Amino acid sequence: MAVMLRGATWNLRKRVPVRYGEVEPRREIWLSLHTDSRAEAEAKAPAIWRAQIEAWEARLAGASEDAERRFQAAQDLAAKRGFSWLPLKDVTRLPREELLERIEAIPAHGQVPNRQEAAAILGAVSAPEITVSRALDLYWGFTRDRVTDKSPDQLRRWRNPRIKAVRNLITLIGDKPIPAISGDDMLAFRAWWLDRIDDEGLSANSANKDLIHLGDVLKTVNKMKRLGLVLPLSDLSLKEGKARPRLPFSSAWIRDHLLAPGALDGLNDQARAIFLVMINTGARPSELAALSAQTIHLHATTPYITIEGENRQLKSANAERRIPLLGVSLEALRAFPGGFDRYRTNSATLSATVNKFLRNNDLKETDGHTMYGLRHAFEDRMLAAHIDERIRRDLMGHALGRVRYGQGGSMADVANRLAPISF
Repeated sequence: MAVMLRGATWNLRKRVPVRYGEVEPRREIWLSLHTDSRAEAEAKAPAIWRAQIEAWEARLAGASEDAERRFQAAQDLAAKRGFSWLPLKDVTRLPREELLERIEAIPAHGQVPNRQEAAAILGAVSAPEITVSRALDLYWGFTRDRVTDKSPDQLRRWRNPRIKAVRNLITLIGDKPIPAISGDDMLAFRAWWLDRIDDEGLSANSANKDLIHLGDVLKTVNKMKRLGLVLPLSDLSLKEGKARPRLPFSSAWIRDHLLAPGALDGLNDQARAIFLVMINTGARPSELAALSAQTIHLHATTPYITIEGENRQLKSANAERRIPLLGVSLEALRAFPGGFDRYRTNSATLSATVNKFLRNNDLKETDGHTMYGLRHAFEDRMLAAHIDERIRRDLMGHALGRVRYGQGGSMADVANRLAPISF
């Protein structure tokens, strides 16, 4: 390599390769080797040239339209100049001496600073908007060291829970960019898990595993991509062995607030109808979301619905049952005789939609009340009305604790018993 003496300092003089013409306006460059010793200069020259090539490569990547490549290139350029990557807001808070050091390190040609290098060193390149699904793709690459000794089966068992956790979140809130994930989103995800615990007999441990895997994916990508985000992932875990109790809505609250004229107008039609059907049936949200023309019997002498395993698995054998329709529940279902296509295969978002609406419209009796409280309110009203235990357990889909003899009463008889406690 050609080293030349300029004044008292040896320099490396090289033509700029054609490949880098897009990001380097000079035809040849002089790189100071910071020594007055020719032998030392010749020893240092190859490493200095390699560093310059890498800097040009980073500039080329930074010229890309790909936001992730551009951001990574900015981080690499900053590192090549001896600085850790910091976003602009943090750079502006540096002590004056450190800020000047960064400014003085920006290469210039004809006293015009290189824009890409300036943006990299001063942190003026925006972080890419990485979505939740993209975060999972990146996560596999960032965690290669964790799986080097795993067998194919171990790798599958390691990956699947993380895939499931990410898929669950996307099902609920959509494939959002990571910076757009809010505290409300994560609380909705937690509430969705509480509903599943009640609906499907799952444990708090299942929910906590999802939260742990999801947190690992998002935190790893946030760290390795140096996004600098404050993720809303704290204080979400459920107490092992005991989920938060579901608080029943009082009859007065249902009558005076939930069923007040116009109170539910802001809900989409299907969510509102399911909410109203739940009031007088006590059925689980997921059970109502799965109703179809075959399980809604509006033209029977006593209108009713059947909860059955139609293309889905029920919580238990006891969950298969018939429930009469009365009052607001019957009227709501008349508008949807074929069921609820919006939620039939995507019931995960139902509770989150309703609970957010209740919260935003001051319709929660207390902070602890959720949509699921309608189910427990229905059971409480049956208890207060001294309705027979067999009928109560049949309607709720609970085990009886003994052999069930007979049909448990006709639809007309059950409807007559429920009429005084229905709205």
